[in-house]
Amino acid sequence: MGDGDCDVKTLNGVHEPETTNDVLKSKVKHCEHHGENGAIIRSTGAENGEDQNVEHVFDVSIVLPHHPYNIQVPVSLQGQIQDLRSAIVEQPGTFQYTCFHLEHSGQRINDFTDLSDVKGLAAGSEIRLIEDAYTERDARMHVVRIREIIGAAGNRVDVLNGVDAGLSLHESIAPWNGPDAGSAAKRKSAVSKSAADANPLADFKFDDLISIPTLLPRNQETTSKTIKTLGISSWNPPPPMFRQRGHLLYLQLTTNEGEQFQLTSHVSGFFVNRSSNSKFDPLPKASPKNAMAHSLLTLIQALSPSFSDAFNALLEANNKRDPLATFQLTSAIPSNPWLVSPSSFSSAAHQPDLTRTQETYLLSGVENTETLRDWNEEIQSTRELPRETVQDRVFRERLLAKIFAEFNDAAARGGALVARGEVAPLNPTESKDAQIFVYNGIFYSFGADGVGTFTSEGGDEAARIAVGKDVAGVKMVNQLDIPGLATPGTIIVDYLGKRLVAQSIVPGIFKQREPDEPQVDYGGVEGKDVVADNDAFVSTFSQVSKALKVKKHAVWDKEGKKHVLEGSVETKGLLGTDGRKYILDLYRLTPLDISWLDAYWTDGHDKKPLERNYPHRMSVLRSELIESYWRMRMSEYVKAELDKRKNGQKDVVDGDTSDQPDRESTSETADTRVDGTSDAKTNDTETAKDRGRVDISAFALSLNPDVFCGQVPQTAEEKEEWANDEREVRAVTDHLHQKIIPEFIHDLKEQEVGFPMDGQSLSRLMHKRGINVRYVGKLASLSKEGNPRLQALKRLAEQEMIARAFKHTANRYLKNLPTPMAPSCIAHLLNCLLGTRTNDSPRAQLDDDLQYLYKDADYSFADATPHGLQTDIEAQTQLRYRYTLEESWLSGIRPTQLLREIALKLGLQLVAKDYCLSSEADSRPSDLAPLTNGSAIQSSVHGHATNGVTGNGGKKKKKRNNGDSSPVSATASTIPEPPHTFIPDDIVNIVPIIKDSSSKSVLAEEALEAGRISMIQNQKDLGQELLLESLSLHEQIYGILHPEVARVYHQLAMLYYTIEEKDAAVELAHKAVVISERTIGIDSDETILSYLNLSLFEHANGNTAVALACQRHALELWKIIYGPDHPDIMTTYNNAAVMLQHLKLFHESRVWFEKSHAVSEEMCGKDSISTASLAFQLAQALALDQDHKGAVNRMREAYSIFHHKLGAEDHNTKEADSWLDQLTVNAVSIAKHAKDVQAQKIRRALFTPRVTLRTQPQAPVGRSSTEGMNGRVPHSTNALDNRSIDELMKYIESSGDATRKTPTKKRKNPRSRRAGSSL
Repeated sequence: MGDGDCDVKTLNGVHEPETTNDVLKSKVKHCEHHGENGAIIRSTGAENGEDQNVEHVFDVSIVLPHHPYNIQVPVSLQGQIQDLRSAIVEQPGTFQYTCFHLEHSGQRINDFTDLSDVKGLAAGSEIRLIEDAYTERDARMHVVRIREIIGAAGNRVDVLNGVDAGLSLHESIAPWNGPDAGSAAKRKSAVSKSAADANPLADFKFDDLISIPTLLPRNQETTSKTIKTLGISSWNPPPPMFRQRGHLLYLQLTTNEGEQFQLTSHVSGFFVNRSSNSKFDPLPKASPKNAMAHSLLTLIQALSPSFSDAFNALLEANNKRDPLATFQLTSAIPSNPWLVSPSSFSSAAHQPDLTRTQETYLLSGVENTETLRDWNEEIQSTRELPRETVQDRVFRERLLAKIFAEFNDAAARGGALVARGEVAPLNPTESKDAQIFVYNGIFYSFGADGVGTFTSEGGDEAARIAVGKDVAGVKMVNQLDIPGLATPGTIIVDYLGKRLVAQSIVPGIFKQREPDEPQVDYGGVEGKDVVADNDAFVSTFSQVSKALKVKKHAVWDKEGKKHVLEGSVETKGLLGTDGRKYILDLYRLTPLDISWLDAYWTDGHDKKPLERNYPHRMSVLRSELIESYWRMRMSEYVKAELDKRKNGQKDVVDGDTSDQPDRESTSETADTRVDGTSDAKTNDTETAKDRGRVDISAFALSLNPDVFCGQVPQTAEEKEEWANDEREVRAVTDHLHQKIIPEFIHDLKEQEVGFPMDGQSLSRLMHKRGINVRYVGKLASLSKEGNPRLQALKRLAEQEMIARAFKHTANRYLKNLPTPMAPSCIAHLLNCLLGTRTNDSPRAQLDDDLQYLYKDADYSFADATPHGLQTDIEAQTQLRYRYTLEESWLSGIRPTQLLREIALKLGLQLVAKDYCLSSEADSRPSDLAPLTNGSAIQSSVHGHATNGVTGNGGKKKKKRNNGDSSPVSATASTIPEPPHTFIPDDIVNIVPIIKDSSSKSVLAEEALEAGRISMIQNQKDLGQELLLESLSLHEQIYGILHPEVARVYHQLAMLYYTIEEKDAAVELAHKAVVISERTIGIDSDETILSYLNLSLFEHANGNTAVALACQRHALELWKIIYGPDHPDIMTTYNNAAVMLQHLKLFHESRVWFEKSHAVSEEMCGKDSISTASLAFQLAQALALDQDHKGAVNRMREAYSIFHHKLGAEDHNTKEADSWLDQLTVNAVSIAKHAKDVQAQKIRRALFTPRVTLRTQPQAPVGRSSTEGMNGRVPHSTNALDNRSIDELMKYIESSGDATRKTPTKKRKNPRSRRAGSSL
């Protein structure tokens, strides 16, 4: 990766813990942003008039004490010494250096200064690397690093990262990264040699069953070990006598030759000592076995003859892989696949490594003090860094992203431990829901109403929702980034049915105050009964309120005293003991959804009527809806002002200068003459410019978040104002029901936006439009009409409701269940929902020994039955979404897709195999035996495993797991007959689900938005530069492996594709795919879209076989997450047909065109323009496949639709008519001269129009495609070949080729990125 990712410290992932204070002393690294001329242009200052900042890059010479003695490293004066140190240690020839300092001109360079502070540093300067004496911490970090580099570290297991966490399948899809892949030109020639053999779609079946191996990694070649073991010796730590002599650690090394060495880590380096397993003598060993080196890597090379060859083989194997697929994720939590291969978690996959248990000591020291951090102080001190210059903002935002990523990781790990009961509470005498915890400097509490705060709001249900809204509120305030206002680090961890809130500890929050002193300094103290005022919070809170459209309003305490607050009474201000102002409890930044509560909620604790029994009163409006309503009201204001101005100008022309309707018209009438005429010649330009401008400073809209919350105004004026506030909030809910939701349905129905692929994309799209998920039932109800796209929306919405209802039911059982019993609970519930085909009366598979251990546990899940679970799901769907499922809903679900949704929502990782699911009886081929669980799990590496029944002609395979299982697991695997679809052992792992409050980089988003605007305004050069700068900022701030970086790669790749920079588009699209897989998910909708666009770019770049492999993989993923009939899949089918036609596979291309046309007829209607466009292309494909009668019929259909929809004079109608005449004449000619070879030549050449070689980008979910079939004629149809028969014949006779190649101007990549070539 060139100089490497600035966050990567080792090859495989364990790196030295860095606190924010360490980083504050170090760097902001500028990774991979150097252009061909060695400089990077920073254009972010162009908008405010600053000169553009040019970063010059030059090489310096690093003089080393050992081989290779000298290396060249590129540096920038805007970088820091830490950047240079990272560049040195990440090169293969200098891996061994970790403890050193640098000198220039004989002077030691401070490690925490800028390179610009080094006097005389210029191109060609020599910097000398000097090895330093080790400290114990340096020695421990050196051991950790060397173990990683030489591959001696075994696999790690933790509660946060599951099996195959951060998996990428990119390398196994097509041979683009192999050593023989070569350049794009070589791949193009390879593709053209054997087009028919390079068709990955040859055996693709449109309606085939789901292919489980699509989600599994291919078998990687295993490299030989470089050593057997390297770890801490049993003689460690050094006794005081030897510690005084410089001994730091004692190590034990076993080489591949079988020799065992006892090593001493000394302040001067490492040497072989005289100790053995039974004798202690840490002094240097005498020759010939003596050896000493400053680096442990060098010492191992001297001791093991085979080490060098094995180490070089390891490096070569690592170099063959894409670095993005192997580097550790340091700034984002990796995605965890919901299906995992048996080979990834089998007993053979877990290798022995004694040092794995010693890593905590190596990383943290004996006292474990090196990893203890004051998270709150680090977060707040980072926020307080200067932000005056662009460089300051980059430095600050990068550190913020780093500290939030580290906090999220630590908080999620601690939350999982708390949920498992492995952390002691601070208040063990309280009820379980009221218990609080502190672990690793982070405060934890349950998302439940343990102390009765939300009793009137819905109890535990309200508390669970409130903490979720609080995290969202903290995220919004963090995004505002208001100086002087602090928020604690906050995340939510959902794990094993429990919801935990993790927060950094605010100084003073546990402080015992005086009896008459409120516990908080601003806002409601005890609900709304006691309210605190503090003028110190008004200025900062007012900035939050203004940005979030919150109205400054009055509230009244229990004594009727009036308090004027800037935010909701529930929002609190706390003055910490560190002097900072903290804003807390941000779960009510927006008003309540009063229309929902009026319809479905009623106060009281008695039994509520079914129509008004919604579980909680925390139903608030989304901030996106408030923003949408604000834009609508502002547009109405602007329109009214323009109307006033227009009327005022008319009055001025009529001579009535005394009447000035508004302030905006005053400036225009000021220059009016006494006779009533204006100087049109002098003021015409100014008037034209100002006519469309309106001063919106007078427009204001804010909402009162405390209306409908029990506040009681006292005076008539207060009551009137409160009533106005209530009317405004009701207007927002009317806007939701009358505009937002109908537009949402309309846009999906009319193909205005990309259709969601799964529950996650549907929820994300709803949230983007300002629609809460509780309205998914209403969306399903509004989609019951016969439109196929709306039917697809209804099915997807019902699937999402069922999955969420199952989650709530499962959480109810899991909440009070011991962790070892969770797999049995989940397996039984899945059997009741999806496994009734195998066993319609499943029984819970409980372990008797575990039941005996946990006598007080709640095993009520064992009483669940299929009918009872279905009833619970129906009740939950009605309760939470106000939607009634049909009686036959269970037979209409898609079980694999539903299983995936459930697994993602609960954090499940299941064994990858073909489960015999309930509603697949009719779709499974008749020759495939039922797949059930017998007495043992039988599985293959590629996931075609069957439980108890093999697919190898009925021959049984050896059951290996009986001997490998522990006594407890073996007992749990003994399942009584009849068998079950799911058994507890199928639940491989459960990972936490995390919701964080990390904000996006404002600076990077500003550059991205500026680039988009410039591109829209057709300022391509400026837009391209700004987008590249945004990418540079995203990489610097987030690190390379981050979801936001993947999205920028994706957008920039689309830009390069549109401006014909194909190589750059392919390069960025590959990166987007890998990062999306590792951070979002290997089967997420964003990953599928990235693969589809990568396919498009590879085809445009001439690599059609690779493009088809991407298409195949994306389509297989599409089957898994949605099914084979997604409403937008016709675009992908059409693109595949075009690619096959490019390979001259005309019959195969025809099949895909026919499928695309059939999907269009089903989804858009037989008389739609989209169907006509595809019929036009299908007619051409039929002609190429020598089906002339079919070609005439399809072209006649296209002509009829165009004529009916667009009229006879439309260009598309005329083109279809012309082609219909040509096809008819040609068909008659072919019939008369069937045996004429020349006629065949004419037939082949005549009907290969260039239009069929166009592909279209896939529309992103919730957004329109640049060439999407959204009711308008697609671009390809507008580009129909309009040459006459004579012209075509002349062309045929001159060339005789079926396709005419248009020479294209070969453009150079505008910015060749060094890291891009290596990545």
